[in-house]
Formats: sequence, structure tokens, C-alpha cells
Amino acid sequence: MADLPKRVLGRTGLEVTVLGFGAMELRGPGRRGRPLAPGQAQQVLNGVLDAGINFIDTSIDYGESEENIGKYISHRRSEFFLASKCGCLVDPSSAPPGERFAHIFTRKNITDGVGQSLRRMKTDHLDLVQFHSSPSRQVLEQEGAIQTLLDLKREGKVWFIASSSTLPNLADHIKMGVFDAFQIPYSALQREHEAVIAQAAQAGAGIIIRGGVARGVPGAGQGVEDIWKLWDRAQLQELLHDMSQMEFMLRFTITHPDLSTTIVGTLNPAHLKENLAAVRKGPLPATVYSEAKRRLAAAGAVPA
Repeated sequence: MADLPKRVLGRTGLEVTVLGFGAMELRGPGRRGRPLAPGQAQQVLNGVLDAGINFIDTSIDYGESEENIGKYISHRRSEFFLASKCGCLVDPSSAPPGERFAHIFTRKNITDGVGQSLRRMKTDHLDLVQFHSSPSRQVLEQEGAIQTLLDLKREGKVWFIASSSTLPNLADHIKMGVFDAFQIPYSALQREHEAVIAQAAQAGAGIIIRGGVARGVPGAGQGVEDIWKLWDRAQLQELLHDMSQMEFMLRFTITHPDLSTTIVGTLNPAHLKENLAAVRKGPLPATVYSEAKRRLAAAGAVPA
């Protein structure tokens, strides 16, 4: 079986597989997730590595996810790059009323969070630590958050710093010139960040795409119906030929020339196999890609 294609994650120099794994699905029922069957997390994580995926993204916010990574694949740490988040509450019970997933970017919360992630995942370093929830530049500067991560980098606990960012704050984050990578939402049906992805890449940052399959097939419990209405308006079904919707969506995403990796999460081994097969087919043919973008623009999906 052909190896998964790899791309360089910007100035980090890390060669990451174009398909990464988003470990939010391993969070368990305590964080709006689904219960995990006995052995399921172990099967999924080892299946991801056995398939050759070498980039795993998680977060303190993702319930049991970090602990599952530490329990089931820490002995295979040399096989993958590990990205987590900071700013998440180390103790969720301390969240202000009505703010279950509040984020605090103080030095103490960031340092405590990174320490907790290292312990949970049984590792001595995180390859990438990303500010969660796209905090404003003002918040980051007021709290000394960037310096905190740089200090952790100097200590060897963090290798590269990044941000999970969205507009409008993403524009400021790029201008700051300190981030090695950005995690950005993007898909054929959500192209608002298409142009700014190119700007971030031109600045030397690696590009991690989330939401590259628009949260799953509509009607299957994961899709967002309003987003998928655009699929019908653009008549993208006519461009599928022998592709499934998910194959088309995933291949559209990896066709973006500035993408380094796209993280897709699943608990279903069959879905993982389908995603792997789609990525191995590579980007969409140029004619299909250009026609899809033309139809999406005509349907009202014009990139910002």
C-alpha cells in the first residue's frame, strides 16, 4: 500500500501526513461526546498509527482524549507529532457560571495546562501547542501568553507554538509573526478563510485545516444542515462521478496548495479506511476543482 503523502508544516520543518487525526472523538460522554466501548480508543489510536498517520491533534478541552493517547500510544511516541491546546481550564469545575468551556490565557493556567498535558500523554514534550479559541492579540499581550509559551519552548516542553485561529483575530495573529502554525477551519462549503490561509502560509506558518469534511454527511448526526444546503445550490453532486461526497470534500480540502495537513476525527475504522483511500488519490483534478469553485461562487460562497 502506498505511503500517505506528506507536506512540510511551514517553518517547523516537520513532515506531516496530509491526513492527520483529530482526537476530539475520543473525549467520551463527559464533554458532549459519545460513550467509548471497551478497547475502542485503543483500537482507533493504534489503527491511526498503523495506517501511517503521523499527526495527532487533541486538547485539554477534549475530555478523556489526552489520557487515552497517553494510555494507548505513548509507547509509540516516536511515530507521531503531537499537538495540543493551551488556555483551556485545567480544572473545568472552576469555570465561571454558564461558561463551561471558558479559556484563560494567564501564565499560570497555560503553564499548568501544558504540564497536565505532558503528564496525561506520558511524554516529555509537545511538538505543537496552540492557543485555543482564537484569543485576541490584546488578550495575548496583556497576559504575557506568547512569552509563556516561548519560555516553555526554551525549557524543551514545547517545540513549536501555534494558534487555533479564526477571523477577525487571525489577521492580527499573522501580523504578530510569532506563530509557527495555524489551525484554521476550511472546506468546500466553508471557504471564508480561503484567502487568509494563503496569507498565513506566505508568512511562513504551517497550515492545519479542521472541518475539512464539513463535519460529516448531512443527516448522519454530524453534518450542519445549513452548511450542506450550499452543496445542493452549487449542484456539486454532478461533479462526483465515482466519488462519494466525503471523498470529494476531503480531496477538495487537500487541493488547497497551502495546506499542510487536515485533521479528521472518527471512531469508525471503516470511515478511517475511506479517508485514507481518498487522500491517497490526491487532490481533485484541476478541471473538477476549478468548476467546483465556479459553482460555489455562483451559489453565493465567495471567499473573504
